[in-house]
Amino acid sequence: MKIKAFILASLLFLTNLSANDKIITIGATPVPFGEILEFAKPLFKQKGYELKIVEFSDYSIPNKALLEGSLDANLFQHKPYLDEFNKANKTDLQAVLSVAIFPMGAYSRKFKDISELKTGSSVAVPNDPTNESRALEVLEKANLIKLDGKVALKTPLDISSNPKKLKFKELKAAQVPRALEDVDLAVINTNYALDFGLKPLKDSIILEDKNSPYANFLAVRKEDINSAKTQVIKEILHSQEVKKFMLEKYEGNIIPTF
Repeated sequence: MKIKAFILASLLFLTNLSANDKIITIGATPVPFGEILEFAKPLFKQKGYELKIVEFSDYSIPNKALLEGSLDANLFQHKPYLDEFNKANKTDLQAVLSVAIFPMGAYSRKFKDISELKTGSSVAVPNDPTNESRALEVLEKANLIKLDGKVALKTPLDISSNPKKLKFKELKAAQVPRALEDVDLAVINTNYALDFGLKPLKDSIILEDKNSPYANFLAVRKEDINSAKTQVIKEILHSQEVKKFMLEKYEGNIIPTF
């Protein structure tokens, strides 16, 4: 009886292992990547895989979940953010596929044009290193401030010229849209802007150039770069079906990189 029970348990283990081989779990921010992956579920099914989507609203969690093995991949970050994460945590997650650019924008409930911004105005920016630097670069291109060009990742301390004496409020990226009512200007990542009901092309008063280097990438563990699951994800995310969905759904607010 013990031998039969052992054989049965072994068969169940192997069955579950085989089933897990056909499940792909991807972590993503709800908008837009959660929506894009939801659209792509039937495409994964055609390839013989079940896609599970785990949504995160905090940038600090998806890379940790990927490292811990609860995800096969994640889709939420640009390469400078991933590089900074790897450096800070002594890890080696890999960016394997460029998917889209989300032009970062500045928004205001109080002004319709950047020229209306007054001396001493308050500005909310993300507080993580890469997105804060990116937000300040957006403001610099709008001629609101000047930055120290020798510093790679810039903070308000690296502003060399601030004619309007702007006051900066540093917040978690997900919290910046919620501060829009309390500040004069908020520089918001596009995924959070969309999730908050803002449309970058229509609602922003400053919008990052489409040639931004901050494209968003699919990330995986180094040992999974050439895995069957990674190859399937890459093929589907760069499919014409996904590209068409992105162009039609987001009306130019998100630019596919393929």
